[in-house]
Amino acid sequence: MHDPYVRVRGAREHNLRGVDVDIPRDVVAVFTGVSGSGKSSLAFGTIYAEAQRRYFESVAPYARRLIHQVGAPKVGEITGLPPAVSLQQRRAAPTSRSSVGTVTNLSNSLRMLFSRAGSYPPGAERLDSDAFSPNTAAGACPECHGLGRVHRTSEELLVPDPGLSVREGAIAAWPGAWQGKNLRDILDALGYDVDRPWRELPAEQREWILFTDEQPVVTVHPVRDADRIQRPYQGTYTSARRYVMKTFSDSRSPALRAKAERFLTGAPCPACGGSRLRPEALAVTFAGRTIAELAALPLTELTGLLVGGSETARVLTEDLRSRIAPVVELGLGYLSLDRATPTLSAGELQRLRLATQLRSGLFGVVYVLDEPSAGLHPADTEALLTVLARLKAAGNSVFVVEHHLDVVRGADWLVDVGPRAGEHGGRVLHSGPVAELASVDESATARFLFGRSSGTGRRVRTPRGWLDVGPVTRHNLRGVTAAFPLGAFTAVTGVSGSGKSTLIGAITQELPGVGRLVSVDQKPIGRTPRSNLATYTGLFDVVRKVFAATDAARERGYGVGRFSFNVPGGRCETCQGEGFVSVELLFLPSTYAPCPDCGGARYNPETLDVTYRERNIAEVLDLTVEGAAEFFADIPAAVRSLGTLLDVGLGYLRLGQPATELSGGEAQRIKLAGELQRGRRGHTLYLLDEPTTGLHPADVEVLMRQLHGLVDAGHTVVVVEHDMSVVAGADWVIDLGPGGGDAGGRVVATGPPADVARAPGSATAPYLSREPAPSR
Repeated sequence: MHDPYVRVRGAREHNLRGVDVDIPRDVVAVFTGVSGSGKSSLAFGTIYAEAQRRYFESVAPYARRLIHQVGAPKVGEITGLPPAVSLQQRRAAPTSRSSVGTVTNLSNSLRMLFSRAGSYPPGAERLDSDAFSPNTAAGACPECHGLGRVHRTSEELLVPDPGLSVREGAIAAWPGAWQGKNLRDILDALGYDVDRPWRELPAEQREWILFTDEQPVVTVHPVRDADRIQRPYQGTYTSARRYVMKTFSDSRSPALRAKAERFLTGAPCPACGGSRLRPEALAVTFAGRTIAELAALPLTELTGLLVGGSETARVLTEDLRSRIAPVVELGLGYLSLDRATPTLSAGELQRLRLATQLRSGLFGVVYVLDEPSAGLHPADTEALLTVLARLKAAGNSVFVVEHHLDVVRGADWLVDVGPRAGEHGGRVLHSGPVAELASVDESATARFLFGRSSGTGRRVRTPRGWLDVGPVTRHNLRGVTAAFPLGAFTAVTGVSGSGKSTLIGAITQELPGVGRLVSVDQKPIGRTPRSNLATYTGLFDVVRKVFAATDAARERGYGVGRFSFNVPGGRCETCQGEGFVSVELLFLPSTYAPCPDCGGARYNPETLDVTYRERNIAEVLDLTVEGAAEFFADIPAAVRSLGTLLDVGLGYLRLGQPATELSGGEAQRIKLAGELQRGRRGHTLYLLDEPTTGLHPADVEVLMRQLHGLVDAGHTVVVVEHDMSVVAGADWVIDLGPGGGDAGGRVVATGPPADVARAPGSATAPYLSREPAPSR
């Protein structure tokens, strides 16, 4: 008999406790549970990882070495598992050359259309499709190398205060510390007067110092300090412009790039006008427009222009329209092909990948999706449910990790993991039809899915002033103005692409009434396993001081540095403080094993000999926030830090949990906790872009308590939000739309939630009107 179930036995990945679960194939199955309960560990870390491992078993050993492999999950066995396709909310490294067109492969089809069916000037040679790409040598504008913009600098930017001398730091664009001193000493050795005010230097000298491409080498005799001997050395001169341009183009440090950018002005390339292409490619048209003009149109508008004339054109335009259709269906018709991927949200990127999969025609596979509703307005969620149903109808299984209740209600099968997070979770509470979850008392999801308590209404706060923003003209906003109440909670709403993030991006520290501005985003708190919860919040400094103050540490002369795993001294040198070593297995995936010397503790035996209340530093880092709050209950600096982490619902995370294991929602709440623990003097305006993304409704309640607490303390909170329960609890709503892209960019309604819920022409109003006003 053919077994219609995927059967998982003994799953132990992350916090899963030997989970056994059966999930039917050919259904839309949703995995729910509070943040950190283990649902992603089950769907991605176990089921998808095992499917990928099995697929790679069939690949030639040599080819396997060239592919990044997840590695074998900790699971007893899985039967009935088809091949799997994962669509996670991961961002690739942002690059200005990656665009909507490249992610969806639509750019390839459009280039082929121009190459084979474009209108060429008389006598012009037919171009290959590569000649229409700004990312190839054949197509890129030679002036800007296919970037569309050129960066230049000027004396005014490089030397903001000409009253200073070079030695006093007149050339602000030069680096600080020893490198800047080095360049000033070289200039002095070259015979330039570095002690004369900049404006008094001859014009030709100022020109050479700032803009020369020469790099003369000279012997520098540094001024001798009393406490150290400095020997002469050979120094190479670099002009201010050369240094800024090199830093901007080559540096991998975002901070250094941002500093260099302050001394540059960006403008559309004069050769290509910002189109990024060679003149030969721009001379070819289709429907009377160049490829750059078509790539700049919203996809909904582009579809209308794709009408074939010749047989070749007809075949190519039909193919393009069929590829664009699923993108539009997923609510992304407002995007243009040339829109750079770094400007897209994680939800938009995932839906673009989903649209590509819809067109692929695969069947018999398991699609594993990570919160496809993230960043979606309720109006767009309906289209998403249709797409998931189409994937199922094509003969696939769709496994979705999701918090959005409408997606949960639309599922055929529900796997609820919990009951709580971290070590208090990791069990499957229910695996079956959605309706049967109602009888599971332990489930946090059931409380919200069935008979959510209706609110009793509450008083809307009276603003103590108004913050006027605009007129804003950027992206699809055209001269938009908006007034934000101060001392209140404001929700900015609207369908995807309506201009919400662009509007709140116009709120700056310089606006009257802002005071201190804090923007809390979902970017990672660190990119390596060395960065963790404790290091980011400053808690690690407190812990290290506690250990350094113990009698054992004092006797041995151990300072705070001894208890860091990031520097030589106290760390285990075999794994250099990582806690694990990579074992290269050639054609099998590299596996990470606990370090043979420290067993994963990250420190050397001498450091681990030092204990505080019978725990060494490695054991303390292994504590959860909850456990650490009890352990350090009498240390005020630790109590404050740990208390704010508990307040935002992160009690289940371990202190030493690597930043790479944290979700975007967890990273945002850690940043918020970091803000909450600071002493807040004066008024602060908090900006949060979709703070409930990745959060279970139970976690949303916890987060909202904190945000409303900030407002009650006299601060202002502005959130971009799609969760109608959050919007209903706001004091003021600014609704943008009515559509996305060119169909949006206007303020459709503004006022208290009850007023916006009745606003005609608002896409938000129908969904907001269904939401009871929460009590607070």
